[in-house]
Amino acid sequence: MRSKVLVVGSMNYDIILKAGRLPEQGETMPVDGCTFAAGGKGANQAVQAAKLGVETYMVGCVGNDPMGDFLFNSAEKYGLHTEHIRRSEGPSGLGVVHALENGSVHASIVRGANFEITREDIDAVETLLDDTGLVILQMEIPLEINRYVIDRAKAHGCKVLLNAAPAEPFEKEYLQKCDILVVNEVEAAFYAGRTAGNLEEGCAMAKEMAAEYGNTVVITMGSEGAVVSDGSRAEAIPSMKVKAVETTGAGDSFIGGIAYSMINGMDIFEAGRFATKCSAVTVTRAGAQNSMPTLAEVTGQ
Repeated sequence: MRSKVLVVGSMNYDIILKAGRLPEQGETMPVDGCTFAAGGKGANQAVQAAKLGVETYMVGCVGNDPMGDFLFNSAEKYGLHTEHIRRSEGPSGLGVVHALENGSVHASIVRGANFEITREDIDAVETLLDDTGLVILQMEIPLEINRYVIDRAKAHGCKVLLNAAPAEPFEKEYLQKCDILVVNEVEAAFYAGRTAGNLEEGCAMAKEMAAEYGNTVVITMGSEGAVVSDGSRAEAIPSMKVKAVETTGAGDSFIGGIAYSMINGMDIFEAGRFATKCSAVTVTRAGAQNSMPTLAEVTGQ
């Protein structure tokens, strides 16, 4: 049984600034508080899958610095398999996040060690692929590595989920090789060439994209919810009405929920509904990885 999830992606040391607003150009503005947390889309998605009880392996690079120590220890704390996280000589990836009172998030990242990952790092986990049900990728590592991972994963019969975030030009050939493409509304507009203003328009866009790529497309649309299409049908999944404290990590929590669902035999529409429950819990708490729910917190059991 292919019960493992393999995440190849970024690991960032996040500095999260709490503020009522963003500073104006040229303004030095005090903030309301500052927290430090483990982040990066890859690590966040892996942690959510692990917190839901999925055997999850993280493949990535952190620097040979105190931030790298923090990221490695955090991954271990949340139950990730860490033996394929490599320490590089350069600095770790870094994220600076402005988390505003209205729940919105504005982030900048320094690539750091995330761009030190090599084909040899991928070759080192090839023996895992025969037991892996889902390989998860994002766009915070070199695209060359994403292409290599997709090719190796498909050669071993693995399903591939690509979270095309942040959006970058990527060959249609490789988008088509991915079984599931997950994008937010901004990233969807980048690939589709137009925007979707509501869930109905999102359904139409997801269906067109899924038909074009011959796969499944999921578009997350913030507080509106998400849309899912397998090319033949599309379904809107409205968000759950909760009091949002902070949206950091909500999209990554959603993808971790998709991973749990696919490993446990749900179809993509069931997976979208379960993933929506995961992110609904995440946004009610501050932080990313620490705010992501366990399976019991999602199911209420």
